[in-house]
Amino acid sequence: MRVIEFAAIGPAPFAGMMLADMGAEVILIERSADFAMASHYPRMAQNRGKKSIALDLKSEAGREAAWKLIESADALIEGFRPGVMERLGFGPEEVSKRAPRLVFGRVTGWGQTGPLAQAAGHDINYVALTGVMATSMRPGQPPVLPPTIVGDMAGGAMFLLFGITCAMLEAQKSGKGQVVDAAMIDGVAAMSGLIHQMRSGMGYWKDDPAQNHFLNTSPFYEVFECADGKHITLGAIEPQFYAQLLQKLGLVDVDPRRQYKTADWPALKTRVAQIVRGKTQVQWCEELEGTDVCFAPVLSLEDAPSHPHNAQRHLFVDLEVEGKTQRQPAPAPRFSRTPASQPAQGTRIGEDTDAVLASVGYGSEEIAQLRENKHCA
Repeated sequence: MRVIEFAAIGPAPFAGMMLADMGAEVILIERSADFAMASHYPRMAQNRGKKSIALDLKSEAGREAAWKLIESADALIEGFRPGVMERLGFGPEEVSKRAPRLVFGRVTGWGQTGPLAQAAGHDINYVALTGVMATSMRPGQPPVLPPTIVGDMAGGAMFLLFGITCAMLEAQKSGKGQVVDAAMIDGVAAMSGLIHQMRSGMGYWKDDPAQNHFLNTSPFYEVFECADGKHITLGAIEPQFYAQLLQKLGLVDVDPRRQYKTADWPALKTRVAQIVRGKTQVQWCEELEGTDVCFAPVLSLEDAPSHPHNAQRHLFVDLEVEGKTQRQPAPAPRFSRTPASQPAQGTRIGEDTDAVLASVGYGSEEIAQLRENKHCA
């Protein structure tokens, strides 16, 4: 599987990285050796396993090289604002004429259409507009700022990958490619489906934070502070897990059958908080890990890789990136028969230009001429 990725930031390179992790040949078309993103964006991390070619897309020769690559590919990924690829001359209409089987994957924040399509935005904005950020509100407090992965990576990159996969499967039957419009707001909204069902279909979720007892006063689904200032999480939603939690915390006087009597929650939550503050995070790990109370410690990015469970599953890998060891998450998911290979560090801009051009029929003299005329780097 060959994928052409037009260099950008955000979810597009992450999607390309995941495809490269799984064995796809991902060719990154970059604009020049002094591409602006190289100075401030962690391109090496998200471009692991890819091949890089630097082309001058304003020159006829550079554009023709890009076309040859597109014609040789199964899919294309781009993450620009709507209309940019069209202005470059590589929009879906032009591409479909020269590569009718190619799947054209586009990922943006607001989508290809709509009043906000041309507006700038970031993860925080997409999560806000979909209503998802408001679900984190507690009485008298502002919404919680989520990490910049909910919109960009989960709502954008993952839905782009899902769309490309579906479109490629369909292309095997029809022989025709199509455009995948992956908007981060679409993905974030789709992931909130359960909350919408709880709100409009079941009446469990309220827009008023003060009425969302489950989020605000639940003693069994919360983050609690330990004696050492670190935190643990409890998520004993089901009755059998809740009963075990009460037993582990020594709350033998609490009737587990009253778990969802919300009037009991504030006082019980205070008791649970006091109990948790009596021990350190390590002590709670020793007591609760591996049980069915639905427990996990809140770990830092530094500490997470060394947790025994994460270490045993090789959740993180160490890569040599430009002479330095860099820890990165391992490829996911896991496959029983065709496991992902050990990730390779990202290539430097234009590092694979000659090999990539040769793969679409350019000879050594032609490549030298392109370099001499600065059509590639």
